[in-house]
Amino acid sequence: MAPKEITFITGNANKLKEVQMLLAPEASSIEPTFMLVNQELDLDEVQDTDLEEIAMHKCRQAASLVGPNKPVFVEDTALCFDEFNGLPGAYIKWFVKSMGLPKIVKMLEPFENKNAQAVTTIAYADGEGNFHTFQGITRGKIVDSRGPLTFGWDAIFEPLEAQGKTYAEMEKSAKNKISQRGRAFAKFKEHLTN
Repeated sequence: MAPKEITFITGNANKLKEVQMLLAPEASSIEPTFMLVNQELDLDEVQDTDLEEIAMHKCRQAASLVGPNKPVFVEDTALCFDEFNGLPGAYIKWFVKSMGLPKIVKMLEPFENKNAQAVTTIAYADGEGNFHTFQGITRGKIVDSRGPLTFGWDAIFEPLEAQGKTYAEMEKSAKNKISQRGRAFAKFKEHLTN
């Protein structure tokens, strides 16, 4: 039987590459049960602090644009500062784009609490009218930028489990084991393969 085609809505090449790694079939698997393709769509960015609602809104819109009976998913990642009661949260992409990493770090300068959590929410429409969400969370802290600046805010987030390294300083395979994205996609992969 041919693998089911699932569309990932993204135009971000780095994100696509990471997700392909996370959803790759196990070495022991004979045949993949699904095949990942991507499509870039300009989806509405709803203004909300509920991360699941933001992802579900995008997924509903993506499902209607991609067409009926076609499985589709979106992924939304947030960086939530404890000191700011979860902000910037889902707006972190826009903070990085308009301010840059040094100014984001500087926002927390007056505060002792630099703790944060990275949250990835996946919303999936299975092509049969059902919607599902999967979420992964990694705790850490905000630090001065260290490592390559190639992937969003990775250079300023130091996970508690990373032995003093930022995401940007970690090998991809090590990062994927502890990252919020890795955790969310592990749940999603389990759903797809069972």
